[in-house]
Amino acid sequence: MYSSGLLLLNKPSGPTSHDMVDFVRRGTGIRRVGHTGTLDPLASGVLVLCVGAATRLSEYLVGADKQYRAVVRFGSATDTFDAAGKVTRVAPVAFDSDRLEGAMATFRGKLDQFPPPHSAIKINGRKAYELARAGDVVALPARKITIYALDLLDWSPPDATLDIHCSSGTYVRSLAEALGLALGSAAHLAQLTRTRAGRFRLEQAVAEQTLRGAFAEGTWRDFLIPAADALPDLPALMLGTEDIQTLKLGGRLPSAEGNPGLARALAPDGCLVAIVEWVEALHAYQPRKVFLED
Repeated sequence: MYSSGLLLLNKPSGPTSHDMVDFVRRGTGIRRVGHTGTLDPLASGVLVLCVGAATRLSEYLVGADKQYRAVVRFGSATDTFDAAGKVTRVAPVAFDSDRLEGAMATFRGKLDQFPPPHSAIKINGRKAYELARAGDVVALPARKITIYALDLLDWSPPDATLDIHCSSGTYVRSLAEALGLALGSAAHLAQLTRTRAGRFRLEQAVAEQTLRGAFAEGTWRDFLIPAADALPDLPALMLGTEDIQTLKLGGRLPSAEGNPGLARALAPDGCLVAIVEWVEALHAYQPRKVFLED
């Protein structure tokens, strides 16, 4: 059985994403483990981990859109924009659900968003949160994001539960802060659960305790998603034995015709051998990533 692929972890609130990477490294005994999108310590939910040779798939997964269930608490703002920070401002909650939904409407679509000062973005080689904790004024440039959907699931003042579908790189903490200001109040992110990362949903993710037990029993590979299934939207190119050796040596596969763009090159048993791209000028498939089992 192969030891590379994707693990979908239901991250609990508390540990960092890097803590979860270390947890999987220790449990599998495999050093090459990485995630495809950080979750703040406060947040829980889908954390997509690439294990072994599948870490080379990260660049194709990291930019996927995300979906969250967020609880925004109105009435107080914090220095971190979430419940882990110190309260910096309090304000009345003098609006109803209609006004809240009206304010939410202004945040749908393409936006320029300022990341929170307490973030992992680096400034001159140092993380922004390190500078903020040291008392330095942190001013991060705005970034382009898209909020595809923003829906109110529940309004139980002072808490609003939101469903958010957004582009990669969106800070839900910053959205909470901005909503508070837009309503003439104050707000911070009280709870956050990532319910989807790309095509991977929370219902597919394995709990930390379940995975811990699987590590102890040696059955953790039962939860491994094969690398070949990580990018199902890419067309599949079935290979022969000679084709496999050609790709593993970095060679091209001649082809009179091909589909523009990337494709998954699969062995007869369905395992991923390479990500290839058909180059019309060469009339061949050019390897872009070749996957060799650890």
